[in-house]
Amino acid sequence: MTVSDVITAVLLPAGAVFCLLGSLGLLRFPDVISRLHAASKAQTLGLMLILVGTAAQMPLRYAPVLLLVVLFQLLTAPITGQIVGRTAYRVQALDRGALFRDELADRLARDGTPVDERPPREDADR
Repeated sequence: MTVSDVITAVLLPAGAVFCLLGSLGLLRFPDVISRLHAASKAQTLGLMLILVGTAAQMPLRYAPVLLLVVLFQLLTAPITGQIVGRTAYRVQALDRGALFRDELADRLARDGTPVDERPPREDADR
């Protein structure tokens, strides 16, 4: 076995485990915020590990393509998480009482944007 084989043998299963755990988190976590963490953090790390493990077996000329995939994932996952989180906040799909500090409410109040103070829906997490 070469060094690249060992790197691949470690990183590919580790990436697959992170992707699996992220998927299980999407199914099992109770609220939108927890699911966002599972979808963005674990899946991104899993994909990066898989791509690095793959890069160890590929010719060097394919490295820029894999790097572009990693950069695309690192740029899009946080933006998507931000959009989903704000949407969940505005449609009352999360428990604001569970938040440690509600910075978005402070910003919306400062901007003059009304925040709907209705109690959260019972079926918001389903």
